[in-house]
Amino acid sequence: MLVINFLNIKSFKETQLCPSMFIFKRVIRPIVTFASQTWVLKETIVQKLLVFERELLRRIFGSTKENQIWRIKTNEELDKLIKHKNVVNCIKAQRLSWFGHVQRMPDTRTVKKIFKWKPLTKRSQGRTKYRWEDNIKQDVCK
Repeated sequence: MLVINFLNIKSFKETQLCPSMFIFKRVIRPIVTFASQTWVLKETIVQKLLVFERELLRRIFGSTKENQIWRIKTNEELDKLIKHKNVVNCIKAQRLSWFGHVQRMPDTRTVKKIFKWKPLTKRSQGRTKYRWEDNIKQDVCK
């Protein structure tokens, strides 16, 4: 009973349909996305996260048999199975939630002061580094 309360299980119906998917959503995904609301997501990180997620989903859902031939599921099939709720979309949602939380904080809070702080020096020459604020602006525009 303790495990049921810990994992916030409302009913066993969810676990009976696909126990591996249940473990993926309740255990693996939170571990992978821990503190992700503060990450700066670059394309290389996004691709690595998506590849990792697809590998796990292919193990969970297995291969498909068509015309007596076995094949692995395509990325589009996996995307339909998880209803377009991939790990990157979860991270973006968490990041926007954290941004809203920071915006609602009083100005006296340390996190808000750090968020509003601007360095006294200029940014270095060359291509500018991708910032967390840039990710937020990109998420809001989409």
